[in-house]
Amino acid sequence: MPVEPFQGPRDRPGRPWTTHRYTGSGTARESNARYRQLIADGATHLSVAFDLPTRTGHDSDAPVASGEVGRTGVAIDSIDDMRVLFAGIPLDKVSTSLTVDAPASLLLLLHQLVAEEQGIGAGLLTGAIRNDVLQEYVARGAYIFPPRPALRLATDVFTYCGAEIPRWDTLVVSGHLMAEAGASPAQEIAFTLADGVEYVRAAVAAGLDVDAFAPRLSFVLMARTTAQKEAGLLAARRIWARVMREEFGARNPESLVPRFRTRAGAGQDGDGPVRCRCPREPGTGTPLPGARAAGRTADGIEETTVALMRKVEDFGGAVAAIEHGYQTGELADHGCRVPAGAGPRKGVAAAVDGPRLDGAEPHGPVRAAPSIETGQAERLAKLRAWRDQDRVDRHLAGVQKAAAGDDNVLYPMKEALSAGATVGEVCGALREIWGTYAAGGPR
Repeated sequence: MPVEPFQGPRDRPGRPWTTHRYTGSGTARESNARYRQLIADGATHLSVAFDLPTRTGHDSDAPVASGEVGRTGVAIDSIDDMRVLFAGIPLDKVSTSLTVDAPASLLLLLHQLVAEEQGIGAGLLTGAIRNDVLQEYVARGAYIFPPRPALRLATDVFTYCGAEIPRWDTLVVSGHLMAEAGASPAQEIAFTLADGVEYVRAAVAAGLDVDAFAPRLSFVLMARTTAQKEAGLLAARRIWARVMREEFGARNPESLVPRFRTRAGAGQDGDGPVRCRCPREPGTGTPLPGARAAGRTADGIEETTVALMRKVEDFGGAVAAIEHGYQTGELADHGCRVPAGAGPRKGVAAAVDGPRLDGAEPHGPVRAAPSIETGQAERLAKLRAWRDQDRVDRHLAGVQKAAAGDDNVLYPMKEALSAGATVGEVCGALREIWGTYAAGGPR
């Protein structure tokens, strides 16, 4: 099936749901072959899945990455891997989604560097990065830094893209992961929108115009039953429009209309489909099919959602609530009440313990092929042998200086990655400044 690009609030009325194929596994060469086949079949949008070591800022040859390299997505350690991943793919003709959160900034910069090597200016690049660091503390646990510096890094992405990659969508807020962790429809919407509010606050505090930033946000929710989905979307649209008007003074109509995607079923692993559409704001056009029936249940969802969002605000916002363990506690309580067969539950373990890269087996006994791990280790050894280590060290020091101060971290990060620094080395440099996060708080 051809894969159509996700469209924003300018979609024509009545546009059907489109499907994005979420793909990536093993090595960059293997994933590149898959992407080229999708493009040959008519795809104009690629949605890239990354493996757990990449998503948690570890290189493939790190001891803690053993058994996870290339397992739940493609392994990307450096610009060398990113070159292979997009070899022969016209990045000015294909929209790309990078499904990664904590190290989203690094994967975006690697994508930009490879495009520049292809002679493609950043102004021509289109796509999105999920970059939703806050849900990792609640739903999955693939975090690296404590919440506040993680939010700072996400905000640096917002401002960097506004200046350098203006057509790129810098944030996809992923409520479906909370649903997989056992959240009720109201909890999923409440905590997702609360995270969205926190991101908008951070962007505005960084000097961005709300009416320039907010229309580029999108949200992913779980594809539940038709009645639940339509009622939940209606409630979420009402709440978001109200918050954007009342707290942020948004005037652009597109700031008031959240773009929704839904993820069906399979979760994070493999070629899972994402169904996409931008629902219209109530009262501005033809309602969605079933909207009148959904309205009869949307009021109840909205009331419960608003009450949960107010509790988040009582802590001081989403980050402060995360630091107090509020959202994870709510999900754990509700998760115990979810009846068997009600939906995906594999995220529950991640919500409690998080993905583990300490030699334990959080995902079961299946392991990636040892040859993938060996091959990535060999590629890293060659990279470190030919690069200019003094240049790498100099740029990593620049990353740390920016992280310790107020400068945008992405500019020195780009220089370090261009010099051959690895994802793990850049994250390691930031860990020295910002620390790391374990379940229950920083360490």
